[in-house]
Amino acid sequence: MFIRPLATFALAVALLLPAAVLAQDRGPTLTEITEAWLASPHADRSAEAFTHWDEDGEIPGRCAVCHSSTGVLDYLQGPMETVGAIDHPVGIGTVVSCATCHSSAAANLDSVPFPSGVHVTLERGSAVCAVCHQGRAATGTVNAAIGSGEPDTVSADLGFINSHYALSSAAQQGSAVHGGYEYPGRRYAGPYAHVPEFNTCVSCHRPHSLEVNLASCTSCHENADSFAAIRTSPLDYDGDGDTSEGITAPIATLHAQLGEAIALYAAEVAGTPIVYSTGSFPYFFIDTDGDGAVSEGEDAYPNRYQSWTPRLLRAAYNYQFVAQDGGASYSHNPHYALQLLYDSLADLSESVAVDLSMLTRP
Repeated sequence: MFIRPLATFALAVALLLPAAVLAQDRGPTLTEITEAWLASPHADRSAEAFTHWDEDGEIPGRCAVCHSSTGVLDYLQGPMETVGAIDHPVGIGTVVSCATCHSSAAANLDSVPFPSGVHVTLERGSAVCAVCHQGRAATGTVNAAIGSGEPDTVSADLGFINSHYALSSAAQQGSAVHGGYEYPGRRYAGPYAHVPEFNTCVSCHRPHSLEVNLASCTSCHENADSFAAIRTSPLDYDGDGDTSEGITAPIATLHAQLGEAIALYAAEVAGTPIVYSTGSFPYFFIDTDGDGAVSEGEDAYPNRYQSWTPRLLRAAYNYQFVAQDGGASYSHNPHYALQLLYDSLADLSESVAVDLSMLTRP
């Protein structure tokens, strides 16, 4: 792997940056900008996000858009007809480089297509971020899979639908793009807006390191000593009587309750115990020993869960959707996350015992 000396790399970056971008970043020096990017996940050449296809020698078009600078530039410069995909593979060995976000195609991007088929107009500072941070499925994806099947009947045709990863833009847009599974007849929160000066991705995330500075939040959230301590509503969503705790707490409570309800439903209705493994695809596996935990060897692909019913699949999709966006619990769209969790619990309660009496839906 060829690594440029920092000074040479910085010069290359400078040649890529349009004058407007340099003016925007005139606070830190070019060396500081480069070092921040080099330390970010976007530049981590050893990450699974960029090395997964090394043995294959190329990245397929359905993955290349978000896992290579070549792929995303081809996508932005093309018709963007298939959401998040191009019609050809690209070579391995690239990351999310400077040219990715500082190209003319990225600068002119304002309308971004999402997996639901909806196109959303976004400001510069969010549009190019949303190209990749939107997940790869939506309500319609799940509905197309389950069709008209009976809600509690196991179907061999069903498999887990993964919302994919780092889906912050889909969470932030809420019902505008239907990234979570939205149950029929229920209303869902739309785009989650902060005050005007904190309403784009880069107004909260440092554009090169991607870090979020807590100090930018505490001018309003004065008593917050961490992101988890930020509270965005006075309502007691989880019924514990504490409305001063961060909004992350009720989201975590409902998420845990949904995990328990999924396990109960899988055992009692689907007839096969289930267990969730955070870091192993496809995340839901057969709980072979029925102990409610991931035992050695259980989170292997051949042991993937295959006793899906439409009702179980809907709930599992939302469980994963919330799990894959940590920011939903304090900034991206906490009310949308709570609604998805509550409605999944309510749907499961039609078939197994789930106590909703202490919960409040936003």
